[in-house]
Amino acid sequence: MGLFDRWLGRPIDLNADSAPFWRGFFGLGTTSGETVTFDTAMQLDAVWACVRLIGNSVRTLPCLVYKDDGVTVDKTNPLYEIMHDMPNLDNTASEFWGMVALCLCLDGNFFAEKKMSGDRLVSLEPFHPLCVDVKRDERNNRYYEVTERMTANGKKGGKRRINEDRMFHVRGELLPGCDRGLSPIGMERNIIGNALAGEKSAGRVYKKGLISTVFLSSDQILKSEQRKQVSDTLQSFAGAENAGGIAVLEAGLTPHAISINPKDAQLLEARQYSVEQIARIFGVPPVMIGHAANGTTTWGSGIEQLILQFTKTCLTPMLRSIESAIYRDLLDAKTRKTTSVKFNLEGLLRGDSQARAEFLSKMVINGLYTPDEARAYENKAAMDGGDKLIVNGTMTRLDKLGEEPVVPPAANQNTPTTRAA
Repeated sequence: MGLFDRWLGRPIDLNADSAPFWRGFFGLGTTSGETVTFDTAMQLDAVWACVRLIGNSVRTLPCLVYKDDGVTVDKTNPLYEIMHDMPNLDNTASEFWGMVALCLCLDGNFFAEKKMSGDRLVSLEPFHPLCVDVKRDERNNRYYEVTERMTANGKKGGKRRINEDRMFHVRGELLPGCDRGLSPIGMERNIIGNALAGEKSAGRVYKKGLISTVFLSSDQILKSEQRKQVSDTLQSFAGAENAGGIAVLEAGLTPHAISINPKDAQLLEARQYSVEQIARIFGVPPVMIGHAANGTTTWGSGIEQLILQFTKTCLTPMLRSIESAIYRDLLDAKTRKTTSVKFNLEGLLRGDSQARAEFLSKMVINGLYTPDEARAYENKAAMDGGDKLIVNGTMTRLDKLGEEPVVPPAANQNTPTTRAA
């Protein structure tokens, strides 16, 4: 059986079960005629910039395990090392969560097998989302069919079934009755296909070396053989690799250049608009991927508002999907009551130094943060006495409010005084 008869140990067929798998590898047809796959989509700089921005933002956020109060970090919890430090031997936590974001941006799904030692979770082994099919058995129980190129012992791979309780599955946008999340690339393939077609058209224009159209005028009537000879001569100077050559024109021929035509101008506008469309698909403000619409730019307080918008409308929903999947797949009925797992967004929400100083000052003075907590926010070590809350300008400890003030003992009035003679 040859290469085209089998791929990754999976027979080629056209049945409904295998159709999503093959669409992912061989692409989806579009109205522009371009075939869209994950690889071709990411060749567009706008798609790459959006995916990289989201992935890099997620990978910078620590995933912390908290106790039942939801505020105390529980470093003794066995899940803490997996979530915060190293989910498996091959990937750090930063790499792992970056992969989760990447898979959600492209496929709308992330899969990782839960490796157990008895009842304890010891690692999460990620899969390429296109290698996993979500299925149901005759009892409507969900399970996962994974197609592997090779197994852990180096032998030829094949299909392997994984039960639902052994899979960590994060889903993006989801329709009722569906087990897989919707793929943003698949749903918006026509937009991406149009952008790919625009890039291809622009490449053809630049390949010719000149964007302007050139025509020749003469006061003489040329024969068809002469016209062909002149055309062939000038074609030898066309193309970027032939730029800079010198053409000799005879018979009174005069060259005239036409500036960029409306078709070329529309091409440039279409390429700019495709960037805005792609940024809209991923929920990223265009200026954050270097696209200045209509020549405008944003800086200072404006970029802070854009980051806040990006965090609230793009990152937060994705992070909540990941946290919900952790709650469902990595915690059991007992630990759900005593443990919570959340991403810390403080790093993204920090403003400039002046805004941070004002914020921390108000939080400490009003008894919401201890001085040590405020110092930890700025990566400063704790100080003696900094673990107590204080309030208002009197700097009174919160646990001392309502107590009688301590009055220093008065001077002993019974002590006789002597006068100088």
